[in-house]
Amino acid sequence: MSAKSTVETTGQYIHGSRPEEQERLSILNEILNEGYLRQMGLKPGQRVLDVGSGLGQFAQIMARTVAPDGMVLGIERDPQQMATARRLLNSGEAAQDPVPLKFRRGDALKLPLLPDEVESFDVVHARFLLEHVPNPGDVIRQMLRAVRPGGRIILSDDDHSTFNPTPEPAGFPALWQAYLRSYDRLGNDPFIGRRLVALLHEAGLKRIRNSIVFFGGCAHQSVFALVAENLIGVLRGAQDTILEESLLDPSVFQAAIEGLHTWKQRPDAALWYGICWAEGVKAS
Repeated sequence: MSAKSTVETTGQYIHGSRPEEQERLSILNEILNEGYLRQMGLKPGQRVLDVGSGLGQFAQIMARTVAPDGMVLGIERDPQQMATARRLLNSGEAAQDPVPLKFRRGDALKLPLLPDEVESFDVVHARFLLEHVPNPGDVIRQMLRAVRPGGRIILSDDDHSTFNPTPEPAGFPALWQAYLRSYDRLGNDPFIGRRLVALLHEAGLKRIRNSIVFFGGCAHQSVFALVAENLIGVLRGAQDTILEESLLDPSVFQAAIEGLHTWKQRPDAALWYGICWAEGVKAS
């Protein structure tokens, strides 16, 4: 279940930024953001840096939470996602009720911070970013540059080994293994979620804690159709890499996608998945 932004490295964001992918990310935000916000425990007046802010939907919610005296700065590399984020911020309800949020284009490996922004943020956050970076420790070092002493770094990401659709869709194991191998082909880690605590520890963070944000549902819940379509969209987005790297025969890929469409119609279908979440405090 990957999401969001790209980073300028030797790695590559596997899903691209086509309109279909942006629509998937938008729906993913709708499903996840409320639970994430509760987990973060933001307070009014805090300054937040959102690294890899993508479409900016979560950044908007965070900005409303820290308003009126706080602020959120979203950093995003991909120009298409940045354009969509700015459009969403300046249209509809967001335009009628402005929030303390601004976006800036930049690379997670070289955050474009102004001199007075260094060590100025209460919270520095990255979600679904490290799985698309060959050297995640380099990103965390940039986040350390931004967070104030006593402030928090918050990370959340995938460990794709814990993804369990049941009953098992026809052709799913081979397709999922090909998807995992596509990360390796790009120099990235599909299991980065299990390493979040270690990464924070290695960076010198204190008072580290971890948790899980549930992402799933079953056929009897209204959210299930969206969750199932997200899974299919994730795999469709990785199709080019999977086929170009000859990780799966095209006919096998298509048959497995059809198996997922059949599975999502089953009255006993369920998806079990937990997104890894961890935070640490920068030493004073």
